Amino acid sequence: MNRRTTIAAALLSAITVVAAVAGCSSSSSSGSSATTQAKTVATIAAPAGLPEFYSVPDPLPDGKPGDLIKSEQVPVDGLHGTLWRVMYLSESINGDPIAVTGMIAVPDTTAPAGGREVITWAHGTTGIADSCAPSLDPASLDPLANKLLDQGYAVTATDYEGQGTPGRHPYIVGESEGRGVLDIVKTARQMPEVDAGPRYVIWGHSQGGHAALYAGHIAAQWAPDLELVGVVAGAPPSQLLLINAALQQSPFKYYIAMAAAGINAGYGDAKAPLDAVLTPEGLTWLDNVDTACAGDLRKVAAGLDFSTLQKADPASVPAWNALLEENDPGKWTTPIPAPLLIIHGGNDEQIPLVSSAALFTQLCAIGQVEQRWVYPEQSHAGVIAVSIDDMLTWISHRFAGEPAPDPMQPQGPPVPTTQSCPS
Repeated sequence: MNRRTTIAAALLSAITVVAAVAGCSSSSSSGSSATTQAKTVATIAAPAGLPEFYSVPDPLPDGKPGDLIKSEQVPVDGLHGTLWRVMYLSESINGDPIAVTGMIAVPDTTAPAGGREVITWAHGTTGIADSCAPSLDPASLDPLANKLLDQGYAVTATDYEGQGTPGRHPYIVGESEGRGVLDIVKTARQMPEVDAGPRYVIWGHSQGGHAALYAGHIAAQWAPDLELVGVVAGAPPSQLLLINAALQQSPFKYYIAMAAAGINAGYGDAKAPLDAVLTPEGLTWLDNVDTACAGDLRKVAAGLDFSTLQKADPASVPAWNALLEENDPGKWTTPIPAPLLIIHGGNDEQIPLVSSAALFTQLCAIGQVEQRWVYPEQSHAGVIAVSIDDMLTWISHRFAGEPAPDPMQPQGPPVPTTQSCPS
């Protein structure tokens, strides 16, 4: 059995659902950008069921990716700081200006000279529908956000393109995810009340791990005025050419539809024709992704024979094969210009260990400075809580300028196994 077949057999799923942060919350406005107020003559109404905040200026204000469009302060019980819901400018992979929403939180403590260090948080899969936007439920940032706030960090958390704003979310389109993750750090730098400095770490888990890797890879070009000091990718999806076979018989087979819809949203019909990979029945079923979030999609897909919806394995269709390769983090030939930490649960039921092991080997081969921690017996979501303190120590070392790969031994519990690239 060759290596490719071994990986394919082990992949029970390669894209996942981590309920990072989604829902709805009341809020009180603290203002919006003067530029938007001066130039906006109309708005695109907020999606049905979403607060007025999610209405989008039409036309969008002139500006650069990261420029603030509007913000509102949102009270969150139990949060160790202050949180704003924000809308900011970004850019689609086709070069069009877009509005993206997200959250920014700061601790109650006084910012140090030079501004607060920033953790930009890439969320896991919540769904494609507008109602799945994480910023609708800021309270769900706690308690993990409090761990970051208690260390004095400012926290930014994008919704990604198309969640809560016009258009489908380009799910698993790496550069779209990465731009959203980076641009919200620029937004934080524009808000005096945040007092964010230029130094930041990217952290994400699951879909967010995929986003973190892409944000790190494009950081020098997309955000040259910021200083990236590290990237943490938890259970990142990779080996995307093998996803379809892995998902067909798994409880997460609906991710095939989500990935098809997301890649088509990012690249358009000309580059990612849906009728090349989905039957007419499949095209109709795709409507579910525009109304249901991940948990409900799983229920809708229960018992579904996905072979009736699929015309061809995307990996066998040249146009789709190329896009899957384009959005696989193992494709790179140059490393992220900052230390990388990959974290994985040893009993992950959704992203098997073999996928991050293969990715780790691929990135070592191109000279990536990286480490991989595997926490025995931990599930996909369960590994987050047990690794958070170790991860925060690793992050603090990056901000302190300590050498990488880090000689620290994570403690768990359970105590993880660790890998660094051979010297």
